[in-house]
Amino acid sequence: MAVVRVIQDYQDELEADLLEFFGVDLLDLWRGRLSLRRVGVCINSLMKKPGRSTLLEAMDERTRWSESDYLLARISDALELSNFLFYKANAEDTEDIEQPEPIPRPGQPEPEPQPVETQFSTPAELSNFLGQLNSL
Repeated sequence: MAVVRVIQDYQDELEADLLEFFGVDLLDLWRGRLSLRRVGVCINSLMKKPGRSTLLEAMDERTRWSESDYLLARISDALELSNFLFYKANAEDTEDIEQPEPIPRPGQPEPEPQPVETQFSTPAELSNFLGQLNSL
């Protein structure tokens, strides 16, 4: 039975979450005041609380963050990369600027940095190109 395995493997985390979210003492299971079915119902409910449940975090480190935390990290990474590319395209001395690193996510190995190779046109090439567009 999965409930028994969770109780055996994650007893401290389960006890903490049962007290915090439901006001239920896990010791009541041995006192005869709590059934395995009710513990199973509580565990199923805890599985829907990523970013808040100690039990869920112990079972899978990636659940330390909620979905909104992952979305915010993704937005932040995209903004940093966008700013980097804009600066790289518009500034003159950008050889010493490094590409920003993404925010580390829980439960994921740190990614290997991938260099961004950008090749920009010279001002003369850009002026020539825009002149050709203007003559269309």
